[in-house]
Amino acid sequence: MVESARGRVRAPLTRERIVAAAMAVADAGGLSAISMRTVARELGVEAMSLYHHVDGKDAMLDAIAEEIFSRFPLAELGAPWRAALTERANGARAVLSAHPWALVLLESRVNPGPSVLRQHDRVLGVLRTNGFDVPLAGHAFSVVDAYVYGFVLSESNLPFTAEAGPEAFAAGLALPADEYPYLTEFMAVMMAGREYDYGNEFGYGLDLVLDQLEVRLAELHGEAG
Repeated sequence: MVESARGRVRAPLTRERIVAAAMAVADAGGLSAISMRTVARELGVEAMSLYHHVDGKDAMLDAIAEEIFSRFPLAELGAPWRAALTERANGARAVLSAHPWALVLLESRVNPGPSVLRQHDRVLGVLRTNGFDVPLAGHAFSVVDAYVYGFVLSESNLPFTAEAGPEAFAAGLALPADEYPYLTEFMAVMMAGREYDYGNEFGYGLDLVLDQLEVRLAELHGEAG
C-alpha cells in the first residue's frame, strides 16, 4: 500500500485498477471520455504514473476490450451448439447492456488479447465440432454477434425509461389511426394495458436466428426438413 500526500493509504496502482477506472470513466461519460488524464483523475494519481502499466490510450482500450470479452461465457468444445450460442448471446447482452459504450470498441482493436482471441476461437470451435463447415460457422458467428450487438444498441437508445414505460410514450405520441393504421394497431395490441418490455424481444429474435441456422446445418448434411 502507498501513503498519499494527505496521509491516506492508497492501493498500489495496477493494470487491473487502471482498466476498472477507465471503464468507470466510460460508464459516466462514454468511450470518448477516456483519456490518460481522465483515468488518472479517477484514480487520484498523475497521468504519467499510468505509463508504468499501459503504453498509452490505445493500449488501455485494448485492455478494456480484453476485460469485456473475458466476461462473456466461454463454451466447452463439443457442447451443443445451440445451447452454447444461446448462453453466450445472453451473457454478452448482459455485459454490453451494462457497458453499451463498448459496442463500438470490441471489434475495432488491431491488437486483440488472449481473451478476445479465445472467445473467437471457442465459438468457431463449438460450431465446427457440431458439424458446421468453415463458411457456415463464419456466417453463424457473424449473424449472432450482429444480432446481439444490434439489439443492445437499440435497447440502450429507447426513447423511454423503465419508469416511464412504452405505453405512456405511445400515448404521448397520439398518432392518428387513419394515417398510421398498423403502428397504432401494434400499440393497441401490444402496449395498451400491458406491461410491454422490449427486452423480451431478445429471446424470440435469437430463436429465429438459431432456427434458420438449424435449417442451414441440416441442408449442409443433406438431411430432410
